[in-house]
Parts: sequence; C-alpha cells; structure tokens
Amino acid sequence: MIADIAIILHWPPSELLQMDLADLLLWHRLAVDRWNHIHEVKP
Repeated sequence: MIADIAIILHWPPSELLQMDLADLLLWHRLAVDRWNHIHEVKP
C-alpha cells in the first residue's frame, strides 16, 4: 500500500511511514482513483 501511494503520488516513503492507518487507507484509495482516471480504467 505504501509503495502504491509513493509511486502514484510521488511521495517519499518516509512521509508515509508517519501516517496512521486511517490516513494511509484514505490516500491509497485516492491514489488508486487517480491511477484509474489517468489510465482510463473503468470499474
């Protein structure tokens, strides 16, 4: 999950390691949504 966020949003893992689980889950969902939008993936 941290790798997904780091790659898609270009954030360093050191920033992500400081987040709590709820924040990581939120940002992971947003990162996946962005990836799907950019790459035109349809649900």
